[in-house]
Amino acid sequence: MTKPLLTTHRLGKRYSGVSVLRDVAFDVRRGEIHALLGANGAGKSTLSKIVAGLVSPSEGTMSLGGSPYAPRDKRAAERAGVAIVHQELNLIPALSVAENLFLPRLPAWGGVLRRQVLRRQAETLLDRLGLAALDVDASVNALGVGQQQLVEIAAALGRDCRLLILDEPTAALGSHETEQLFTWLQHLRGQGVGIVFISHRLDEVAAISDRATVLRDGSHVGTWPADKFSPDAAVAAMTGDSLSAHRQHFHSHATDELGLSINGLCSSFLRNVSLTVKRGERLGITGLVGSGRTELLRAIYGADPATAGSLQIPGRSARGLFRSPAQAVEAGFAMVSEDRKVDGLLLSQPVLTNASLASLRLRFSRWGIVRRGRERQATSEQLSALDTRLQSLEQAVRTLSGGNQQKVLLARWLLRDVDVLLFDEPTRGIDVAARRRIYGLLDALAAEGKTILIASSDWDEIEETCDRVLVLAQGCVRGTWDRGTWSKRLVTQASFATEEQPANADNTRKRSVCE
Repeated sequence: MTKPLLTTHRLGKRYSGVSVLRDVAFDVRRGEIHALLGANGAGKSTLSKIVAGLVSPSEGTMSLGGSPYAPRDKRAAERAGVAIVHQELNLIPALSVAENLFLPRLPAWGGVLRRQVLRRQAETLLDRLGLAALDVDASVNALGVGQQQLVEIAAALGRDCRLLILDEPTAALGSHETEQLFTWLQHLRGQGVGIVFISHRLDEVAAISDRATVLRDGSHVGTWPADKFSPDAAVAAMTGDSLSAHRQHFHSHATDELGLSINGLCSSFLRNVSLTVKRGERLGITGLVGSGRTELLRAIYGADPATAGSLQIPGRSARGLFRSPAQAVEAGFAMVSEDRKVDGLLLSQPVLTNASLASLRLRFSRWGIVRRGRERQATSEQLSALDTRLQSLEQAVRTLSGGNQQKVLLARWLLRDVDVLLFDEPTRGIDVAARRRIYGLLDALAAEGKTILIASSDWDEIEETCDRVLVLAQGCVRGTWDRGTWSKRLVTQASFATEEQPANADNTRKRSVCE
């Protein structure tokens, strides 16, 4: 724990003359989990990419294991024993789990892939990591985002590395999967591997890290040992404010008026899901990875086909569910997807295009001609209200940090002024201060009478933002609780329940609808 593995000296990075990293001194020791913290745009990802060989520094030097270290690319960094798992997934969807696990180290002979060898190696790796239930032959695009995250982490853990960089590894994971990941990390720490752990979940940082470093606006603010670390001090270092300054009391805005009713929804994964949400109400949807959270929202939104079920909203009698997202949008629905990179944003297009896309016809065009001035003004005002960090409306949205990309996606639907909002992991990869602003936004939308569904693996998020919670397991509703009657124990118990063993069936405030 005392000998440095990685050291950076006066590291800096500029893009088009703009400095995003300045004079950063950072070190990671052998057998240490070192948390790297900061608000969105603070420089965490840039520093990580430099260490991983994905970006070249504009100034400064690095050493690895006591020797000069300046990787030309990611492959050179991996040869030196440095592996990175990005916040945004980098798997190849069309390939199998096994192929993704061992890219680019696929076993071959004479240029021909040895599939049986690959399958055995993949099964051995997943079994060692407690993921034997994953089908190594399944295509990655058939998995949920949480399972894809586990595959990407497993691929990194399967390499012989001395330094492992994890950028928001738990953002898509539930509590059970997070505990599993922490067990892996503690094992690697015992083997002398240095680990850089980037997370906005400060309780996780406090639970697992040996030291924590905070960056702000591209500069090093400070480094603290675990016994000196506190979430409140970290937030103060990142933002200048205390954690208590960002917390807010919950106010219910639920009315007696129907906002959305779903009855008997079935799909290839979901079974007989029914729910009702009032106008102004925020319904939390939680469960383990693979429980059906994302599948439920996508089926409601028409992104995935439903085999049965009906939907009712104000002014419309019960009828079949939407056959496409276009139908849902026309009916006043919006969905902020879990994987904004794949399902939400046009990454190569400007911020302006991404934010105004859903409102061009309704708000910004006349006789088929887009009124660019009104489009720019309304979009700029909405992004400013969300405190979005960007250089201009013309910059490609892929150049923004993950948190700011999420804000652009939120702005798209706020500009359209929809009635029903489906949020899938709304604060994934967003820093503490920005997360509180999103929570404030959810509260304001509820106060306006919007109907809101929030699918989240973060129990603290559910507790802070929701009127009720619905628990899914294996594609089926295991129970619902009103605010004030739920507990983390009850929800966790329901998350692990099976049809043969329903969760706490004696709780009269919980309604099991699995048939």
